[in-house]
Amino acid sequence: MAEDELTGPESTMGYEQARDELVDVVRRLEAGGATLEESLALWERGEELARICRGFLAGARARLDAALAEPEAGGSAAGSGAGAEA
Repeated sequence: MAEDELTGPESTMGYEQARDELVDVVRRLEAGGATLEESLALWERGEELARICRGFLAGARARLDAALAEPEAGGSAAGSGAGAEA
């Protein structure tokens, strides 16, 4: 999973924290007023935060896909269309 590849402070950053910081970076870029160097640094940070978020989302998607692929526990037919036979 992509988040396993992280090192440094980002390795302990959760999805919500990365998302919130990304939102802040976008707001700061949209507000303008930053120098070119500051804007480039913000853009680079935003790209890194977006990569972190994509890694978490890809991991969550893989977990959902795996859960949906497992046979239902306890023999429950819920969600399998069993009620359509009546």
